[in-house]
Amino acid sequence: MEREKLQVTRQQEQASTAPTKTRQVMAAAALEKGTACAVGPVPFKDVGGDGEEDQKLISPPEEYTNIISALPSTTWLDQRVLRQYQGSWLHHQMVPGVISVQRRFTARPDDVLLVSPPKCGTTWLKALSFATMARAAYPPSGTDHPLLRLNPHDCVPFVEVLFSAGQEARLEALPSPRLLHTHMHHSLLPPSLARCKIVYVCREPKDMVVSIWHFAKSIMPAGGIAFSFSDLYESACQGKHLHGPIWDHVLGYWSASKASPERVLFLRYEEMLLNPVSTVRNLARFLGMPFTAAEEAAGTPIHIAELCSIDTMRGLETNNTGAAGVLAKFPHGSFFRKGVVGDWVNHMTPEMARRINAIVEDKLRGSGLSFTP
Repeated sequence: MEREKLQVTRQQEQASTAPTKTRQVMAAAALEKGTACAVGPVPFKDVGGDGEEDQKLISPPEEYTNIISALPSTTWLDQRVLRQYQGSWLHHQMVPGVISVQRRFTARPDDVLLVSPPKCGTTWLKALSFATMARAAYPPSGTDHPLLRLNPHDCVPFVEVLFSAGQEARLEALPSPRLLHTHMHHSLLPPSLARCKIVYVCREPKDMVVSIWHFAKSIMPAGGIAFSFSDLYESACQGKHLHGPIWDHVLGYWSASKASPERVLFLRYEEMLLNPVSTVRNLARFLGMPFTAAEEAAGTPIHIAELCSIDTMRGLETNNTGAAGVLAKFPHGSFFRKGVVGDWVNHMTPEMARRINAIVEDKLRGSGLSFTP
C-alpha cells in the first residue's frame, strides 16, 4: 500500500500543471482506492489549452526542405497535395511534423498510443480509452465528467499535428500517463513510440471510404466540393489517399499485434459495435487496469460504454457547437454521423464493391486478416 501511495504521489507531482480542481479530484480518488492505476490521463485541453496563439503552420526546418521537395506527390479530393513519405501518403503540411516526430519525439514509458486510419472509429476510441484510463479520477456516471464538456479530440492530442504546428511543448506539459493519438503507419513510428502500449482500430475499407466522403462534405463550405465520390473511390483503389494505402496501414499494426500481443491491441470497429461493453473490458485488461469486482458490481464498464456511445456523444451540446483542431478547425458535429456498418451499399455499385474487395483481399493475402467473407 505504501509503495502504491508513493507512486500516486509522484504522479500528482507530475500533474502540477493540471488545473487545481482536477489534481484534487485525481488525488482523492487515488488515495481512496489505494491503487497504482487510479490516476489516469487528464484532458489535453485542460493542460495544453487551445494553442490559439499558434494556430498556423510554421516553416519546416531547413534540413527538411530537400527531403520534402524530392518526395512523390499527387492531388487528392479538392486539389489537396499529398506527398508519399516512406510509403505513406501524407498531406503535404503534415510531412514536416511526421519527420519531426521521428527525429525528436521521445515517448515516456507509460505513454499509451491510440492509432487509426482516418474515419475508422478514431473519435470513439479516444472517448472509450480516456474514460477507461481516467475512471478513478472521473467516474463515468459523474455529472462533471470531462467528456460531457469536451469533445474527445480535446481530451486526447494528435501527435504529428502538434509537431507540424511547432506546438510539441504542449505534449511535454501533459502529466503522465499520457494518452496520445496518431494516424501514422507503424513503419513511421520512432522506436520509443513503437515500444509503447498501442491500441489500434480499423474498419471495413468500403465503409471507411464512405465515411471520408461524408466528412469531407461536412467540412467544406457550401458549393465548395470540386470532387465526386467516384474520385475518392478511385484514389482509395489506387492506395493514393490520406494515410494510405489502407492495406499497408492495417497490415503494419496487424503484424505488430501478432508479434507482440501484449504491446499492440488490434481492434475492429465492427466487432466493437457488436459488444461495446466487452470492448471496454478488453481495453482495460490490455492497459493493465482490469475492472475490479466492485467496479463490475457497480456497472462501471456499462457506464463507460453508455457515456461514449455515439448516441450519447452526438446528443451533447459540446459536440454540437465549437470546433476541434490545431492546423485547421473541424466542427465538433462533423465527427458524429451514423456510426453504422454497411453504409457503403448506399454509395457503391456492386461492381465497385467487388473491385475494392478484390484489391484489399489480394493485398492482405497470407496475413490471416480479411474484411470480406
